[in-house]
Amino acid sequence: MATILITGATAGIGRASALLLLRKGHRVIAAGRNEASLAELKTAGAVPLVLDVTSDADVEAAKAQVDALTKGRGVDVLINNAGYAQVGPIERVSDAQWRAQYETNVFGVLRMLRAFVPQMRERRQGRIINVSSVVGRLALPFFGPYNSTKHAIEAISDSLRQELAPHNVFVTLIEPGAINTGFGAIEHQGFLAHAGEGAPYAAQVAQIAAFQKQIHPNAASPQLVARKIAKAIGSARPKARYVVPFLRNRIFIALAQFLPTGMTDGVVGRITGLERVKV
Repeated sequence: MATILITGATAGIGRASALLLLRKGHRVIAAGRNEASLAELKTAGAVPLVLDVTSDADVEAAKAQVDALTKGRGVDVLINNAGYAQVGPIERVSDAQWRAQYETNVFGVLRMLRAFVPQMRERRQGRIINVSSVVGRLALPFFGPYNSTKHAIEAISDSLRQELAPHNVFVTLIEPGAINTGFGAIEHQGFLAHAGEGAPYAAQVAQIAAFQKQIHPNAASPQLVARKIAKAIGSARPKARYVVPFLRNRIFIALAQFLPTGMTDGVVGRITGLERVKV
């Protein structure tokens, strides 16, 4: 049995992962901001932890609670899952929105790493699973803030993996594509804020919103991602990256790896429907 801490555990991928890992017999510390959802996870057997990853004080308090629970040993697995998507045209997203996006998606991860990695390194055992996205490999238009945070998580994870390998601590990236969670509805509302009549990029944003609304109902389930996370935890030597779902998104990522940039842009335009938009 492993002791596993999951951030953003109250919904979507985090919740699905918490429930699956509980069924597999692990001790799960479910961290998040929604106390009602945490209470439900407690009923399922998780240890609830109220945590806002943007707060230094919250992370310090979480570390103290985990130390008390584990008698100073710390966690075996840290799953950095908390995050959200700030969408919109680059020039129309405010500084405050950019900072908030980075505070959660990047600095929140860094706070958790600083809090929990030292114990893993010192005892020469541990796993870190960072939930990224396929847009961390191939950026989509009008997802700029979110794209950039996931590119940052990819680079941070690649560096950290190499730094911790000699200490027998594994670092793994989970790269989901579109997942059928509440994420999609929130993104859609974000797009609509930039799609009003007369707004710059209105036609393009309306099209990307329509594309996003179309794909999410048919997207993969969060349970599929949870199973991939469980696989990484159970593997003797986990991969550096797990793409979910594999075939659909592996092709997507291959565009960025093997096609010239201009061709990749063209394919993205066709897939999203943006190439048909008149501006």
